[in-house]
Amino acid sequence: MQQLIGPMRAAIERYALIEPGDRIAVGVSGGKDSLALLCALAKLQRFLPQRFTLAAVTVDPAFSGEPGDYRAVEALCASLGVPYRIRRSSLGTLIFEERKEKNPCSLCARMRRGMLHDEAKALGCNKLALGHHLDDAVETFWMNLLYGGQLACFSPKTYLSRKDLTVIRPMAFCTEREVRAAAARENLPVVKSRCPADGASSRQAVKEWAAGMEKTYPGLRDRVAGAMERAHLSGW
Repeated sequence: MQQLIGPMRAAIERYALIEPGDRIAVGVSGGKDSLALLCALAKLQRFLPQRFTLAAVTVDPAFSGEPGDYRAVEALCASLGVPYRIRRSSLGTLIFEERKEKNPCSLCARMRRGMLHDEAKALGCNKLALGHHLDDAVETFWMNLLYGGQLACFSPKTYLSRKDLTVIRPMAFCTEREVRAAAARENLPVVKSRCPADGASSRQAVKEWAAGMEKTYPGLRDRVAGAMERAHLSGW
């Protein structure tokens, strides 16, 4: 996790993501990003001057009507001393079988976020940490531009007044390569996605396009990220 600690501390300090007394729920999908975030925050608990507590929450979409197997994630949380809660849902059935959504990702993401918000509040948390990293931010910028004609991105820190909950993204300065390497080095128990749209979404298409652009214009990702910060785009 060491390669993630430096960029995470920089983001935490730049955007005041963690404050003394925070109770932080970590949204854990079972993917490498959220698991790496959980482990890195657990390490940061030991030496950050801001004292804070952690809990982990998974929203299980139950794709194909079958509950997901998160026993390995549960064991990881136990080893870290982090309370873990699973919110079972019928999102998979609702979106893919009942509604038969042609573009399911946006609706699924919104509904899962709503459930995460509710679970975080039920745990008495004032913040929800999500595992988005630098590559996610730049890809989101491109998605908003290419599909929506907007200059926008998610924010490193967002206060949701309706929920009285602050969403933070402590890995905002970490690259996907760094996250992947950390997850592999720590042998994190990644849960393979069972989503029918996995690998065939608009985000995946933009991800591949951005990777091609990066080969053509080396350093493009970092220049876009720098431009977002200089423009204070969406709170960057």
